[in-house]
Amino acid sequence: MNNTTLSASEHTGLVSRVCAITGGGSGIGRATALALARLGAHVAVIDRDLAGAQATAAQVQALGVKGVAIGCDTSSEADVNAAAASVQEALGPCDVLVNAAGVLKAASLEDMSLQEWNRVISVNLTGYFLCAQAFGRHMRTTGRGAIIHIASIAATHPTGHSGAYAISKAAVSMLSRQLAIEWGPQGIRSNTVCPGMTWTGMTQEAYGRPGAAELRGSAIPLRRIGQPEEIADAVVYLASDRSAYVNGVDLTVDGGFTRNLMSLMPRTAL
Repeated sequence: MNNTTLSASEHTGLVSRVCAITGGGSGIGRATALALARLGAHVAVIDRDLAGAQATAAQVQALGVKGVAIGCDTSSEADVNAAAASVQEALGPCDVLVNAAGVLKAASLEDMSLQEWNRVISVNLTGYFLCAQAFGRHMRTTGRGAIIHIASIAATHPTGHSGAYAISKAAVSMLSRQLAIEWGPQGIRSNTVCPGMTWTGMTQEAYGRPGAAELRGSAIPLRRIGQPEEIADAVVYLASDRSAYVNGVDLTVDGGFTRNLMSLMPRTAL
């Protein structure tokens, strides 16, 4: 990396830090991996989609830092433990973990099968727990670390016909808070980022329909759907030394949507 980039990056404390990003093969995970790499961090890209992870890792390496790709099903304890060992061997002890892997199965609760329920919970919640446990061991060895979990505004605002998704994200928020109080004394911070409507592969089908992005964007004070890079910027803040006293918070990044709900109510004559 050139001296100009390093000079700017030094203020975040991320230069040469080892960052592991689950779900890093696409979407918010990929944007986060690249944002951290631009600030001098070495990045392990972890994803079930190994080809996607490799593509992200190649972009990371092109920024002049170390990048490795690791295929991993984060709902598998064996896979997660193996991934954590691979990261330590390739890059060193993990300083930052970003839990960004996630799945969504649209369904009403009355119709959702137990198999579908278990799949969403195992990836969106259990996977976050397993990764925190595995990478947290490395953090406790060094006495420092930052864990950032990608939750959702759905964690506090139920979303009909989303199956177990909103429920899993609400549980992620509590998982993060409990990690914050249990591991804070060991120098490890845990926070969540709660995105609002954001363009990703998961939302492309919905927002890509004619007029859909404009209609949904009209409900957001900033009048647009967010980009993965804008969510990544919030993750970077929580990963960096600039948030050294921030622990156990849920940071909402939604363009003001959840503050606008009462304005969306039909007005009646006074």
